[in-house]
Parts: sequence; C-alpha cells; structure tokens
Amino acid sequence: MTAAREQHVLKVSIAATVLIGAIGVAFGMLSGSLSILFDGVFGALDAAMTGLSLLVSRLIAREASQRFQMGFWHLEPLVLAVNGGLLTVICFYAFVSSVTALFSGGHELAFDWALIYACVVTAICFGMLTYVRRANRSIGSALIALDVKSWLMSCLISLALLLAFGLAFLLSRAGYEDWTRYADPALLAILTAGLMPAPASTVIAAVKEILLVAPEDLHRDVREAAEAAAGRHGFLGCRTYVAKVGRSRVIEIYLIAAPDRAVGSFAELDAIRAEIGAAIGGEGRDRWLTIAFTADPKWAD
Repeated sequence: MTAAREQHVLKVSIAATVLIGAIGVAFGMLSGSLSILFDGVFGALDAAMTGLSLLVSRLIAREASQRFQMGFWHLEPLVLAVNGGLLTVICFYAFVSSVTALFSGGHELAFDWALIYACVVTAICFGMLTYVRRANRSIGSALIALDVKSWLMSCLISLALLLAFGLAFLLSRAGYEDWTRYADPALLAILTAGLMPAPASTVIAAVKEILLVAPEDLHRDVREAAEAAAGRHGFLGCRTYVAKVGRSRVIEIYLIAAPDRAVGSFAELDAIRAEIGAAIGGEGRDRWLTIAFTADPKWAD
C-alpha cells in the first residue's frame, strides 16, 4: 500500500513538473529571460529524474528474484546521486552564464510575459510542495523526500522571480530602464549560488550510502543492543557491521562464545535473535538482519 501511494505521488509530481518545464521554456523564449529558461530546463530535468525515481520505486517494491537475490535497494542511492549531480551541474552552468551576462551589460526583458509566468508557476509550485510534503509524512520515502527538496527549490526560484521581476518592472516605470537590464542575470546568479548546496548535499549523502559508510546512529543502536544481549546470555563479546543503502538497513551481528560452551537448542538461539531484533526495531522487508554465533573470532572479523 505504501509503495502504491509513493508511486502515485511521484506520478502527480512528474505531471506537474512537465507542465512547469514546458511553460518555463515557452515563456523564457517569449520574455528573453535566462532565469525563466533556467527554471524550465531545471523543471524538465527534474521531471526526467522523478520518472527514474518512479521506476526505481517500482523495482524496490518487487520481491527479490533469482537474478537479483538481494533486491533492488542499491538503486535508490544511485538515483539520488545522479539526480543531485545533474542538478548541481546545471546550477553551476547557469551561475557561470549569469555572471557572464552581467559583465556583458545584461539584456532586455519583456516584463509582462515574465510576470505572468512568475505568478502562475509560483502558485503551482507552492501547491505541489504542500501536497508532496503532507503525503510523505505518512509514507516516509527517501525518493519523495528528494522530490520535496526539488519542489522547495522550485518554490524559492519562482517566488524570487516574481519579486525580482516586480521590482524591475517598477524601476522601469520610474525611469531607471538602464538598471533593469541587469535584473535577470543578477537574479539568476543569486538563485543558482543559493540553490547549489541542496543538491550537492544530496550527492554527498548518496555517495556515503553507495560506499557503505556506516551511519553513526544505526551503528550505536545496533552495538548497544548486541552488547546488552551478549552480557545477559554469557557471551564473551560481539562484532557488529551495519550499512544503510537507500531505505534498507543491512545489519550483521556475531556473538562470540567461549570455546567450551555447550550449544543450546535452536529455539534458544532463535529467542536470542528475536530479542536483539526487537531491541534494534524497524522489523520489515527493509531490514536485513543476520545474527550468527561462533566460538572463533576469526569468523566474525
């Protein structure tokens, strides 16, 4: 049910993003605005990446197959890394273009088309931001969380466009037409410089998951649960290994016993597993928990 809701939200987001992208490219050409054109291209790229996220969401919802026995969790951080990387690159390119335009004397802008675009798109973006944010409160999807970031960025862009174009329009009416030539490239430079950290941080987080960097909070929780169980049941110690890949948590625990300790029944060992699993929490198909018992530490290293 959660997977179906996630896919529905992503489909709605794709439709809205395609609409905004098409409007942005059209109005950018009509008004001669680099900022609006950037917004349209940004939207088109975001739609493509959201479509890829939808495909990955469907794959993750499937059961593991003979060919992909560990499931499709590993695709999620790959999509996040590609998405964030492309958004970072396009922001950087737009920033360089805007600075070049500033030093070239700016350019003329048709404010009537620009203001119409800014009003329409601002309303759409804030509506979509509210929708996806509310939906993800109950779904808790990393893919939709990235989509929330994208809509927040779109809201900031469209709102800044509206304010800047409105101010530039007032300046032109007040007799300061020469200054309005710099409004569009200056706005684009400010927007892209402010937006770049968001997708860049997404890339960093995704790369950590791809490289299987152990999350500190997950490592701490698993370590505490394993050590507590080892102490209660008379084991000499334990080894723990954790990783977070997309929405999955991969956890391996080795409980080390004395060489002369008698092995209990399988029911006893399974009870210890259940005890540790309950202490860790988050039971479900997204938690891959392995608990092994050994008297030789080499099997745990």
